[in-house]
Parts: sequence; C-alpha cells; structure tokens
Amino acid sequence: MNKPKQIRQVVLDTETTGINPKEGHKIIEIGCVELVNRRLTNKHFHVYLNPDREIDAGAIEVHGITNEFLKDKSRFADVVEDFMAFTRGAELIIHNAPFDVGFLNHELSLLNGETRNVESNSTVFDTLAYARKKHPGARNSLDALCKRYGIDNSHRDLHGALLDAEILAEVYLLMTGGQASLLDEGDNIGGNQQQAIVRLSADRPRLKVISCTEQELEAHQQRLTKIAKASGGNCLWEQ
Repeated sequence: MNKPKQIRQVVLDTETTGINPKEGHKIIEIGCVELVNRRLTNKHFHVYLNPDREIDAGAIEVHGITNEFLKDKSRFADVVEDFMAFTRGAELIIHNAPFDVGFLNHELSLLNGETRNVESNSTVFDTLAYARKKHPGARNSLDALCKRYGIDNSHRDLHGALLDAEILAEVYLLMTGGQASLLDEGDNIGGNQQQAIVRLSADRPRLKVISCTEQELEAHQQRLTKIAKASGGNCLWEQ
C-alpha cells in the first residue's frame, strides 16, 4: 500500500527596519515554524539579522528590536541558503504576504548573481487575503483573528517574527478548518474531513456474550424501583 503524500507548510513572519524595501529598509528577523499534514512538527527556522542601517523609531516601537542588539548578528547573505533550504518546496503561510515576500525578494535581489525569488522556491498562501474573504467587513489583523478564534495572545506585548509565526499557525489551522485528526495518518487535509468507513471482516470471530448474574439483575431491579418511585411511576426502563 502506497504511503499517502505528506503536505508540508511553513508559517513565516518577518520584522523589518521600516515599511518599504524600496526606501532601503531591510529584514532584521525571520521566524518560521513547520506544519506537516496540518500538524506542528516543532521544527523552526529563526534568525536575527544585522541590516547595516538604522531602524526607524516607529518600527522599534512595534517589535522592540534595537540597532545595538543587532550589531553582532549575521547578514542575510550568511543565512540565505539555510532559509531557502528550510522553505524549499513548502507552501508558505504568511499574513499579508505581499509585505514579507516583497522584503525577502528585495533581500535576494541585493545578493551578487542571485536570480532566485521566493515564488520560485515555494508557493504562498496569504492568510490576510483569505480572512478578508471569509470575514468581509471585519477586522482581520492577527490580533483580531486571535480574538475571533479564541487564541490566547496575551504574551504578545511586542511583535516578534517567531512568536507571530507560532500564533499565525494556530490561527491558520482554526480558520481553514482545524487541525487534522491526531489519529489520521492519511491525506485528509483540511476541515470538514470525510473519514473512511472501517468495516469489520465478515469472518471475524463471534463476539462473546457475557450475561449478568442474578445478584446484578436484582440490584438493577432495585435501582429501577427507586427511579420509578422518585418519578411517580415514569421510569422509561420499566415501560
């Protein structure tokens, strides 16, 4: 019997020095967590990066990462191969994907001789676009979705790429139908799963019938008598 194909997804988030890579802003943190067949595997990719430029004050207020903290961290060029290997062939799950993908592709474009982009390495699923279709007219920020789906994000005082990726994984699983059954090793991925009917073999041994003892029958009858008395003679098991 062929083993069902595994579905691999990587939930990704980034933090940056500002909001526009065309203005020279860079990535300073990448956080990824892995899902296989809609289950968290505890594998992750997480790095802080030295952007070789100042971080906007407004960005620091969002994520709390400072220039001083990043001084001794790696550059994107140092981690790009590990990042591309971790995400290769996976479906990337990203909230507001154009933002993160835009920054990642900008970083790739700055590398000498680099011709790859995110889309050539992975497919992309934008949870913000999905949430807007599923909940039109509602707020669909990550915080708003946590509230809608009952996910505790009280520990999220500041944005952080790995923390936000972990939270987004929970949001994604609930928003798209829940986690696959813990007992299901098949390829029923997603919500509203139709579980296969398992039928017992026709030539299986007959089930052994165990009869109750006289003492058990007497105790049962005494219990029914008490129920009948308490219900004014309306005991269903005596009808």
